[in-house]
Amino acid sequence: MSTDLAVIIVSWNVRPLLERCLASLRRARGVKFIPPDARSAPEPRAFQPGLYRALAIVVDNASSDGSAELVRSSFPWVHLIASEENLGFTAANNLAIKGQMESAHPPAFFLLLNPDTEVHPDALRLMVEFMYQHPEVGVLGPMLLNPDGSVQSSRRRFPTLCTALVESTIIQWRFWKDNPILHRYYVLDCRDDETQEVDWVTGACFMVRREAVEKAGLMDEGFFMYSEELDWCRRIKAEGFKVVYFPEAKVTHYSAKSSEQVKTFQHIQFQRSKIRYFRKYHSSMAAWLLRLFLLFNYLLLFLEEAVKWGFSRRPVNHQRMQSYWQVLMSGLR
Repeated sequence: MSTDLAVIIVSWNVRPLLERCLASLRRARGVKFIPPDARSAPEPRAFQPGLYRALAIVVDNASSDGSAELVRSSFPWVHLIASEENLGFTAANNLAIKGQMESAHPPAFFLLLNPDTEVHPDALRLMVEFMYQHPEVGVLGPMLLNPDGSVQSSRRRFPTLCTALVESTIIQWRFWKDNPILHRYYVLDCRDDETQEVDWVTGACFMVRREAVEKAGLMDEGFFMYSEELDWCRRIKAEGFKVVYFPEAKVTHYSAKSSEQVKTFQHIQFQRSKIRYFRKYHSSMAAWLLRLFLLFNYLLLFLEEAVKWGFSRRPVNHQRMQSYWQVLMSGLR
């Protein structure tokens, strides 16, 4: 059946959050989700404001917490792809997107949605309407909210080498929390309640136009997780499309619940992806210098925790020492 939208959720061992996320989709207004057994249909339909046909697709990355069984039993209208291995965020999304692109009637738009989110009732309808009305927009990001209702940072400018040296390093965490480099990077000089063109939006929730995917290609699977949306937005903008932040649509984001299960892995993947991005868009020298700096950063963090552990013998300090040591041993390669 021809559809306006395919919502793709990649899940790994977050069953309670996935259940809440899918329940929020079920409450969506102006959107009708098509079950797996209702795919065959006649010709694609023209844009009709008010009610949109959509698919919900869950790619389960070999979860061990019963996530796939939950989808099968409680959400039969969801299309389930149960992977036998953890493909990572990028490859799992690509698997679902590619399947839809190769179908007889691919959707007009794809919404990539983290399982640790709740979509507000009108968000999908508003985003689809905006995309139909603005064909020049290739990527659309909603306003992300924290669980307490405050605005979560989700707009970005393209990073510079200075950004990479400061963001999520000891400089930001210990010495220079409120700095102009990240102030600019997070677009804090612009109001967060106004629709605006940006360089890229974060990957917890964003909508992509099918034609943008056709021109720019799928996400780069060299980014296992982190920076994949940055790279994709950059390639889509290079094809002449706009990336827009659209605060009228709202999504609550509980933030990194899959990756935070394995903190060492989170550190390694985040920094590896950062290095890969700078190698791809800047130079091998920039990537090499960034790797050296990041390893020195983790050495300082390791020594800091070692001193704390020497005085307090708190288990948390020893755990952090082990985590930072594993990052160092990885070489971030």
